Amino acid sequence: MAERAEDRNAAGERPWTRFLTARDRRVMERAGYGGRQGFGARPAVLVVDVTLAFCGDRREPAEDAVTRWRQAGGEGAWDALPVIRRLIDIARDRMVPVIYTTGIERSDKWDRGSWLWKNRRGREKRPEAQDGNAIMRQVEPGPRDIVVAKRKPSAFHGTDLLDFLVLLRCDSLIVMGTATSGCVRATVVDAFSHNLRVTVVEDACFDRCEASHAIGLFDMDAKYADVLTSPVVRDHLAGLEAGLFELPGGP
Repeated sequence: MAERAEDRNAAGERPWTRFLTARDRRVMERAGYGGRQGFGARPAVLVVDVTLAFCGDRREPAEDAVTRWRQAGGEGAWDALPVIRRLIDIARDRMVPVIYTTGIERSDKWDRGSWLWKNRRGREKRPEAQDGNAIMRQVEPGPRDIVVAKRKPSAFHGTDLLDFLVLLRCDSLIVMGTATSGCVRATVVDAFSHNLRVTVVEDACFDRCEASHAIGLFDMDAKYADVLTSPVVRDHLAGLEAGLFELPGGP
């Protein structure tokens, strides 16, 4: 895959570089993956599952965070929060739609379904009876933002997200949030399947597992999205014409 200088992080490399073998690099380059598709003309910003369950209630190493919040991303979550906030602020300034997802579930967890099949802690109660689906206050929705509740990984599955995108005439998504290898990736693949152009903000995504995060980004950048750093996305958002969208009026 051809590397683009403007996409590299502060260390001068992509997050997945250290996880790939020389064979992997040769195969992906010769197969032609990883081209740049570009931004769409009418994007929405999508903030996936940046909630208490995935961030925890304080900054701490992931191996400590998951003892209380089994889905928590640890330091990666807290590093991403200010990046997400900066991009949300720019989007709001340019009147670009900001859409959030969060989970929804019954208190008896009957509706969790397949979520209970692969994790032995899936029936645990939240620490101190806190609402794990509460969106983090650092990035909380504003009065004109849209919140979509979901039960499965993809923000499209069983929700009205696509209805909102059609209403707003969006042709693309700028995706941030968690988990990179799970709900973010599932959402990106479904957006791709709906022929939306997708940008994933590298440093605004996080995952509890470093390898899953890196390879999730690699796989999306190879086939389904452009994975870009936040300064590149920030400059694009800031350059958009204000007033492209008829947003909700707010309460």
